[in-house]
Amino acid sequence: MDIISAAVLLFLIMDPLGNVPLFLAVLKNVKPERRFRLLVRELGIALLALVAFLFLGKPLMTLLALRQESVAVGGGIVLFLIGVKMVFPSREGIFGELPEGEPFIVPLAIPCVAGPSVMAALLLLSNKEPDRWGEWLLALGLAWLATSLILLSSSRLQKLLGDSVISALEKLMGMLLVAVSVQMILEAMKAFLA
Repeated sequence: MDIISAAVLLFLIMDPLGNVPLFLAVLKNVKPERRFRLLVRELGIALLALVAFLFLGKPLMTLLALRQESVAVGGGIVLFLIGVKMVFPSREGIFGELPEGEPFIVPLAIPCVAGPSVMAALLLLSNKEPDRWGEWLLALGLAWLATSLILLSSSRLQKLLGDSVISALEKLMGMLLVAVSVQMILEAMKAFLA
C-alpha cells in the first residue's frame, strides 16, 4: 500500500462527511464564537491520539498478548457496525445519544475522528511494514488534514449541499466502510489460517 492509498483508507474510515451531521448536532448548543476553537481543539486531540497509537499500538498489543489478526477482526467488526448504522441511521445517530453541554474529547475527538477502526487500521499498517512509519505518519496527516478541513467547514457544507445530499453522502460512505470492514476481516482470517 502506498501513501495515497493509506491516506484514502484512513480518510474513508474517519468519515468526515458522515460526521458532519453529528458534529453539527453536538455543536448546536455551543456559542458560534466558540465553535471554531472547540473544533480545532478536538481535532488536535484526535490527531495526538492517533499518532500515539501509531507508535505505541504495537507495544500495547505485545503487553496485552494480542495478535494482529484479532485486532484486525475487532476493528473490522466495529467498522462494519458503524457502516451499517450510516446506511440505516437511527434517531440517536451513529454513537447513540449526545452529551449535553460543551464536548471535551468524547464524542468528537474520540470516537468520531479517532475511532477504534482508525486505530486498528493504523496498527495494521505499522505492524505489516514497521520500517515505513514515516509514510504511515504522512498518510495519517493527509487523511486528518482533509477530515479537518471538511469538519471545520461543516456548517457551510450543510448550507451548500443541504441535508438530503449530506444524508446520501453519509450512506455512500457507509457502504464503502462496510466493504472496507469485510476486506479487513477477510485478510485477517486469511493471515490467521496461513
